[in-house]
Amino acid sequence: MHRFLVSAAHKSSGKTTVSVGLAAALARTGRRVQTFKKGPDYIDPMWLAAAGGRACRNLDFHLSTPEELREEFARYATGADICIVEGNKGLYDGLDLEGSNSNAALARTLGLPVVLVLDARGMTRGIAPLILGYQAFEPELRIAGVILSRLGGSRHEAKLRAVVEHYTDVPVLGAVHEDASLGILERHLGLMPANEAGTAQARVAALADAVAGQVDLERLLALTQGEPLPAVPPLPSRAAGARSDRGVRIGVARDEAFGIYYADDFEAMERAGAALVPFSPLRDARPPEVDGVFIGGGFPEVFMAKLQANVRMRNALRAALESGLPAYAECGGLMYLARSITWRGETRHMVGAIPGDVVMHERPVGRGYVRIEETAAHPWGGGAGADVPAHEFHYSSIENLPPGTRFAYRMARGHGADGVHDGIVCGNLLANYSHLRSVGGRDWAGRFVDFVARCKTRADAQPDPQPALTAG
Repeated sequence: MHRFLVSAAHKSSGKTTVSVGLAAALARTGRRVQTFKKGPDYIDPMWLAAAGGRACRNLDFHLSTPEELREEFARYATGADICIVEGNKGLYDGLDLEGSNSNAALARTLGLPVVLVLDARGMTRGIAPLILGYQAFEPELRIAGVILSRLGGSRHEAKLRAVVEHYTDVPVLGAVHEDASLGILERHLGLMPANEAGTAQARVAALADAVAGQVDLERLLALTQGEPLPAVPPLPSRAAGARSDRGVRIGVARDEAFGIYYADDFEAMERAGAALVPFSPLRDARPPEVDGVFIGGGFPEVFMAKLQANVRMRNALRAALESGLPAYAECGGLMYLARSITWRGETRHMVGAIPGDVVMHERPVGRGYVRIEETAAHPWGGGAGADVPAHEFHYSSIENLPPGTRFAYRMARGHGADGVHDGIVCGNLLANYSHLRSVGGRDWAGRFVDFVARCKTRADAQPDPQPALTAG
């Protein structure tokens, strides 16, 4: 097996471009490529999944212990020939003085060599002390090689290669020249999601071409070969016979407006006995017949005119939620279920299941890791007082919530819905800005499926059941 971590000296060094290109170029050779992304990132993994042909997996110190990270890595590496972990920020950047959650810490935890992507714009001889400093800062970390990024041309490349070869013992594995056509489209919230970019596969193919032509792939593999990882037991199913026994169907909003999800959470729902049914709030005339709904993150503000125009969908969702249909929404899903979204001077009507109005801002309102404490108002029950690690990244706030609004969480750290609370509860709907993840013994997905199953059992026992979701 070949495995390595791709990092950089700082953000915007071309690291994601190189990582996506490497995954796609290596997958083209017929090798099985498994990609990973460090941290609470949704969008880079979409591109990495498209490049590698497998769901990308997140590795996050905030949500998992080092032992859990090693187990997660080994589990998802099973059956792969090559494992590529894309870091976040710079190699040694972290939240504390010791760098306990840095890319370097993850590389040490997983026993990975590092491929360092260096933005070499405007540099020649100065590249050498940069590399030497990165080697000396944590000598136990192995930098297997460097890939020079954003070069100005062949002369610039030749000078840099000569400098690195003369002053260091680090191999130059490749040199990627500056090419504006390869840049992944950007917007206010990081990189454009691959599920929205209509030309995603063509762009991935172009990145594969560029990397295959400018990086020595075989030398990279020779320098990153490792022993097989220890076998890890499969995750246990929470329900015997799962789907057939429970018969729980959960609708999942998946289209250009809503694509911010963790693959792990979908799998956790299925292990808990749920059948997942995708639907599109943008295009479908009405939702599918389901027992619950999950609407994850996304960019509803970008598509708010189309979401408003789909009146039948909005009315059907509101009627079903007001009739007691259990639902969970995160960030973009919360925005869609509110009364309205205001952005760039325009206001559009949304579902209206949450009695509040969303306003977009120029700067982030909530950003980074959070810790939330469950209250007795949490509709799923059984977790009051629990301290839950999560993360948030939103440019919007929700306003005009009525007095007495119930919240499922108190914010121990972070902003949430109002700086103090998160998790708006409206009947059987829970909607929060905080993003949860089913790892480290915190199985929110399983709890949600259990809640949906309980609601379904109660509804089936009633002589006059609640209206079907497709009504309206």
